[in-house]
Amino acid sequence: MGEELKHETAGTGFEREDMTPRAVYVFLGGLLAGVILVAVLLWSLYHAMDAYERRHQPQQSPLVPQTQSDTREVSPDEVNTFPQPRLEKNERLEINQFRLREEQSLNSYGWVDQKAGVVRIPIDRAMQLIAQRGLATTPKSGSVPPSEVNVVNQAAQRPDTSGVLAKGKKQR
Repeated sequence: MGEELKHETAGTGFEREDMTPRAVYVFLGGLLAGVILVAVLLWSLYHAMDAYERRHQPQQSPLVPQTQSDTREVSPDEVNTFPQPRLEKNERLEINQFRLREEQSLNSYGWVDQKAGVVRIPIDRAMQLIAQRGLATTPKSGSVPPSEVNVVNQAAQRPDTSGVLAKGKKQR
């Protein structure tokens, strides 16, 4: 045990195989130059394509009043002349209005086609009528389908379950 381990400290430092700080800076400078070069190339490409599109705009009819030189720009007043579907300005407000109109249509009485005598009824009332009367079934093969007159007469003979008499008085 008399032997002591001796370490030499005279040649301490870093490994020579590592990258030098200069190499890292050169790489970062090259990367920055590449990013700037690509940005300039893309800007010039888009500028050239925009100039090409402006030169090749189709000629409008001489009957259309020339209010703008660029047909790609549209004023807010002209938006309503576009056909459907249009872009939405405030999607939350517009979807709420749409849903409100749909709810009113689904839960109210109204005419679908007054000349043909077609009406709409609320969904709840339609489900009550289907539960009471059942769905129409297809006739068995070989049987004669009922005429429209008989179907109307049978429907008129069924009791009114709406709770309102024909004269406007409630049933008891």
